[in-house]
Amino acid sequence: MRVAPSCSILLLAVFSALQPGSAGATIFCCHDGTGKQVCGDILPLVCVGRTYRELGESGRAIRTVEAPLTAEQRVLRAAEEQRRVEQERLLNEQRRKDQALLNTYGSEKDIELMRSRAERDIATAIKAAEDRIGEIRRQRKKFEDEAEFYKNRQLPAEVSKGLRDADQEIRAQETVIESKRKDREVIRLKYDEDLRRFVELSKRPPSAARP
Repeated sequence: MRVAPSCSILLLAVFSALQPGSAGATIFCCHDGTGKQVCGDILPLVCVGRTYRELGESGRAIRTVEAPLTAEQRVLRAAEEQRRVEQERLLNEQRRKDQALLNTYGSEKDIELMRSRAERDIATAIKAAEDRIGEIRRQRKKFEDEAEFYKNRQLPAEVSKGLRDADQEIRAQETVIESKRKDREVIRLKYDEDLRRFVELSKRPPSAARP
């Protein structure tokens, strides 16, 4: 029996669709060491370890597979990622500080008021330590006067202890004063920076001022 021409065409199309390398197959293409493009229906050997493209039936690239990184490239990539993560951390930390600053102060005047309060507390603590040193020195003077009667002789235990304790207490209070003076400088720098940053944020548009 003779097959009609239209049926022959249909059978040929079905047969072709079932064959390997038919329409719909993926083609792999890359450039070799000379820059020449090499393609195949399976990944050509020359493409192994190189960047290659997968092409669909229309000839358009489906995806691009990058070549594996060298050891040096992996080190550089890791260093770059570490820098990116650190920059992101610093940016988030600055945003957090900016938000805390805007939540703490409503105006530049608020900053100056809190600065004055902090400096006043420091000054009060220093004054208290200085007054205590004055009191201790007056107490020590009594032991000094008593020690005058024992020149070239051994001092009584209570006189020796009184002088020693007074000296230790004076040194302790002097340490407090030194520490508070350092705190005063830290406070000055802190409020200077808070004021500078607050003014900077206040000059930004409302949408940008609030992190």
